[in-house]
Amino acid sequence: MIQALIGWIESTRPNQVVQNVFWIIPVVQTIHILSVSIVMASMAMLDLRLMGLGLGRHSIASLAQRFMPWAWGALLLLLLTGTVLIIGEPGRSLGNWVFQLKMSLLLLAVIASLILIHRLRRDREYWERTPKLRIASRVLGLLLLMLWVGIVVCGRWIAYVG
Repeated sequence: MIQALIGWIESTRPNQVVQNVFWIIPVVQTIHILSVSIVMASMAMLDLRLMGLGLGRHSIASLAQRFMPWAWGALLLLLLTGTVLIIGEPGRSLGNWVFQLKMSLLLLAVIASLILIHRLRRDREYWERTPKLRIASRVLGLLLLMLWVGIVVCGRWIAYVG
C-alpha cells in the first residue's frame, strides 16, 4: 500500500515540479531546519523549567504562554515544508521505518504538549500546586525533551537509512 502511494505521488505534477526546479528542495530544507530550531529552543526552555532545571523565577504557565505560540507556528511550517519534501521525494520518507518512527514520536510529543497546555488553561498553577504534581511536571518535561530530541535524531537518521 505504501509503495502504491509512493508511486502515485511520483506520478503527480507537484512531484515533477519539486524534482525539476533546482532551488525548491534546498530552500524548503533550510526552512524546515530553521523551524526545527525554533521548536527545539521553545520546547527546551519549557521542558527545562518543567524539570526544575532553570528559569525558576518564571512560572510554567508564563513560559508556556511565551514559547508555545512559537512552537506551534514552527510546527505548522514543519508540516508545510515536510509535505513539500515528501511530495518531492516520497520514496525517501514514506517507506522508511525511521520516518515512521519520527512521525510516531511527533504524535506523542504533540499529545503530551496538548495535555500540558490543557492543564495550564484550566489551572495556571496546576503543575506547581503539590509535590506530586511537581514530580509529574519533571517527568513530563523529561519525556517531552526526550521526544523532541528523538524526533530530531530520527530526522537526521532518515537520510542514512534506506
